[in-house]
Amino acid sequence: MNYHVPVLLEESTNLLITNKTGTYFDATLGFGGHTSKFLSQLNNNATLVATDKDEVAYNFCEEKFAEDKRTIFYNAAFTEIRNISLVENISEYDGIFADLGVSSYQFDNVDSGFTYREEAILDLRMDKSTGEPAHNFINTAETDEIANVIYNYGEERKSRYIARSIVSERNISPITTTTHLKAVIQKVVPSKNLNKTLSRVFQALRIYVNNELDELKVFLSKGIELLKRGGRIVILSYHSLEDRIIKEFFKYEALSCVCPAEVPICVCDKESRLKILSRKPIIAKEEETKINPRARSAKLRAAEKI
Repeated sequence: MNYHVPVLLEESTNLLITNKTGTYFDATLGFGGHTSKFLSQLNNNATLVATDKDEVAYNFCEEKFAEDKRTIFYNAAFTEIRNISLVENISEYDGIFADLGVSSYQFDNVDSGFTYREEAILDLRMDKSTGEPAHNFINTAETDEIANVIYNYGEERKSRYIARSIVSERNISPITTTTHLKAVIQKVVPSKNLNKTLSRVFQALRIYVNNELDELKVFLSKGIELLKRGGRIVILSYHSLEDRIIKEFFKYEALSCVCPAEVPICVCDKESRLKILSRKPIIAKEEETKINPRARSAKLRAAEKI
């Protein structure tokens, strides 16, 4: 079964792999698409540590790569990179990679609760064992809180209308399924805009319940500490909020001074730790987007530790 088509596969691999005998961290194992490619470029003395919160993806890869002694997998969040490295006695990595997209399997599998095309429990958690499912949030939160989540994480202009519609509906009947939420949104959004709005609302709720943006910031901060000099950090993102965080992080870590312009000499003692390898994000070529339409929104950024 083809669970997921990896995006910008060649570009990611070429940027990441600089040492064929090195140690690498794949923060988003998924169903092993990028992982397989990375391993094909590494020799028998290399090590690849990988994490995924999704138990289905983790179990799939445990079986898929069972015979490959170079791999070490953890069913954990990528924010655990430091703890995992301590357990494995790894002090630094030659490369760190993350693909922040939701896999095709999660979107297409009804039981995962990520699609609004068919009825499923409105959950949206990557790890079903922790946190609060999306239906709990929308059935208990205040109108303003729901609106702020939809606006801030989904960049949806009709967030206030949608939030009020959600609260009005839940007073009649709790909203527990994906199709119920879809029907609520349909009441206040014109049909010509419906699909885009649904994507934004479901994205916003997914980001919120998984705490994705804060976890990304933690991961970037911990990751750079574990990257060796000359090592690469390569990140694939799929919407502007993630890309902005990555861009600003790389930009800040590339600066050698953050003193205000009016200060005549540097007094901040900041050191530049990264060299940016992609001033503009790398995007998928037309040939790739024809085969895999989900690649259209992907942006790849890379930097090297100095």
